[in-house]
Amino acid sequence: MEIQETIVNKVAQSGIITVDLAKYAPAGDILVYDVKENLFHGLILKEKDFRAFIQAHDWEQYEGKHIGIVCSADAIVPTWAYMLLATKLTPYARSVHFADQQEILQILFTAALDRIDYSTFQDQRVVVKGCGDIYVPESAFVKFTVELSKVAKSVMYGEPCSTVPVFKRKS
Repeated sequence: MEIQETIVNKVAQSGIITVDLAKYAPAGDILVYDVKENLFHGLILKEKDFRAFIQAHDWEQYEGKHIGIVCSADAIVPTWAYMLLATKLTPYARSVHFADQQEILQILFTAALDRIDYSTFQDQRVVVKGCGDIYVPESAFVKFTVELSKVAKSVMYGEPCSTVPVFKRKS
C-alpha cells in the first residue's frame, strides 16, 4: 500500500466561491428610541412637554449609531413628533429609521446587499456560509439568494465541505 505524499484540497480546487453575509453587517450600534417615555400617563403626547424635552435632551449620545424610532405603547402619537425626533437625531446618528432593532438590521443588510455587483458571480458555484459569530437575518439570505439565482450557476448553503443545494440553473 502506497502512502500519498501530498494532501489535495478538493474543495479549494472545485472553484466554489464562499460568501459570508456577515461581512455585510452594519457598522455601528443600533439603538431604539421609544416615544412611550415621553407620554403623559403612558397615553398622550403633550406638545409643550415634548418640545421642552426636545430642547433639553442630549442628542450627542446618538453619535455614529443607527437609531430606530418607535412607540411601544398603545397610544396615538402625532406624525410631527416622529419628524421632530428625526430632525434632532439626523445630525448625530449614522442613520435614522421608523423601525425597531430587527427591522433596522434588515434595512441595513438590504442596503448593503443592494450595493453588491452580482455580475461577479456570473456562472459561478456559490456557497452561502450558514454559521458565524455575527447574526445575519433571514431576510438577508433571501435577498442575496434572489439576486444570486439570476446570475449564478448554482447556490448552496452551509460550508464548502457540507452544503445544502438551494438552486441550480438548468443547462
